Amino acid sequence: MDVCYNRLFKLLIDKGLKKTEFAKQVGIGQNTLAKLSKNEFVSMEVLVKICRGLNCNIEDVVEMILGIINGTRYLVIHH
Repeated sequence: MDVCYNRLFKLLIDKGLKKTEFAKQVGIGQNTLAKLSKNEFVSMEVLVKICRGLNCNIEDVVEMILGIINGTRYLVIHH
């Protein structure tokens, strides 16, 4: 697992959107939604659809995991 979509799911909660409803709105299939939920890789096309649907940038929905040291995940933090 090299990516984390927690920012996406937090944005959806903040906007009062359910994952499945949002996926339908932006044209994302259930398999892709499952990949997002499992922090698996998805295509750039999917990320663009998400960002357009939320009117945000990619760094607002995805983080790259740099590595795990002693069980702790270290993430890239965007300011």
